[in-house]
Amino acid sequence: MAFDPEEWRKYRARMNQRILSEDDLSLRRFFAIDTDVYEAGALDAKTKELLGLVASLVLRCDDCVRYHVERCLQEGVTPAEMTEALTVGLVVGGSITIPHLRRAFEAIDAFSAGSNG
Repeated sequence: MAFDPEEWRKYRARMNQRILSEDDLSLRRFFAIDTDVYEAGALDAKTKELLGLVASLVLRCDDCVRYHVERCLQEGVTPAEMTEALTVGLVVGGSITIPHLRRAFEAIDAFSAGSNG
């Protein structure tokens, strides 16, 4: 089954809304930190998204990889730049990351073919 960016966006939005509907300050704080850390600071947002992409690949989180691929594109990262970053992740993570690398490239192609956001 091919990756569908629009279905993924809908699912992610629906489930994030569900999670944040809980009366739990710790959940809200974590989600806020996860958003804030990618804001420009000493490092620009583009660099931070590339770091998130590499970390997500090494941690083998397909959902996270897809999220950072989309954010990278929104921040102006080119597919060639993502390829280089993903290569770093492959070297760090080893061959076990190859299935996730495949899904990363599937996401790059899918997000590049349609709307980025």
